[in-house]
Amino acid sequence: MEILLWLVPPFVVTCVAMLWVSWLGREGRGEVDRDVAVRRLAEALQREGRTLNPGRQALRTPDRDRSTGIAVRRTRAPGTPPRPDAPTRRSA
Repeated sequence: MEILLWLVPPFVVTCVAMLWVSWLGREGRGEVDRDVAVRRLAEALQREGRTLNPGRQALRTPDRDRSTGIAVRRTRAPGTPPRPDAPTRRSA
């Protein structure tokens, strides 16, 4: 039991901090009137075609396949010479 006494001070400090923060935040943090909140929600829902992150859709192209996480090397078409900068395979 004596070995666990070192846990008491951090526990007390944590409890005091939680009580202090809850007391500080008890006054409404910029509360909005219910009618105003409903009006804002209705306006936001009426706006169509707006996204939260419009730039994100521009990055994704619909013609590309999604990655499966498996790397696959592209094969050369028959009769096509290898690229000069491509690594060559050496047989052992």
